[in-house]
Amino acid sequence: MKLVKHISNLGYGSRKEVTSMFREGRITDAAGEVLYADDVTSHDNIRVDDELLDPASGMILMLHKPAGYTCSTKDKGRLVYDLLPDRFRIRKPVLAPIGRLDKETTGLLLMTDDGDLLHRIISPKNKLPKVYEAELEKPLRGDEIELFASGEMMLESENSPLAPAVLQSVSQLRVRLTIIEGRYHQIRRMFAAVGNHVVQLHRSEIGGLDLGALPSGEYRLLDEQEQSRLFAREKS
Repeated sequence: MKLVKHISNLGYGSRKEVTSMFREGRITDAAGEVLYADDVTSHDNIRVDDELLDPASGMILMLHKPAGYTCSTKDKGRLVYDLLPDRFRIRKPVLAPIGRLDKETTGLLLMTDDGDLLHRIISPKNKLPKVYEAELEKPLRGDEIELFASGEMMLESENSPLAPAVLQSVSQLRVRLTIIEGRYHQIRRMFAAVGNHVVQLHRSEIGGLDLGALPSGEYRLLDEQEQSRLFAREKS
């Protein structure tokens, strides 16, 4: 792929804008030598304004999503893309959330431009666990742990039961819930079905990957080792 198209696909600008960047000497190699649009070199050898290029197609990042942000490119209001460099919004292939967190849910959100990877993570058949911490309006009534684990729980307007989920009581109003699906507003609907209300919801883990100490609103790219950890808890 020609350098202009490659850099443009990473969101650094239109092809016309990237061509101008070459003319201005803003694109160099690792040694600081100016590159030209018709040069042939590796992705890792390219610098834009003395900075490493973002990863090529196949990148995956972890974002600590704050409340009030929507996982969308088109909705009104604050979007998760507002927390990322502008170029991430226009990468080709598109950088997409791996499963949505609703507007008020906080925590671990993964994003990738690798469609196969995205589907591997969200597919229920791969049984990748997602761990949520929830604050409830009322204490548990007593049968939720057994009901959620039964594999027989039905949600309103659904035609198939939920896969078994693991519920742990942390305190009187706080619980930890591990699910392997990602149905629409699933956790909020599960507790609504047993007469409760989720006051706050936070996702802390996906697979073998946890949010760690990443501050709210910040992101970082995952390296190969972390991507391997992501699937360390994938169940067969």
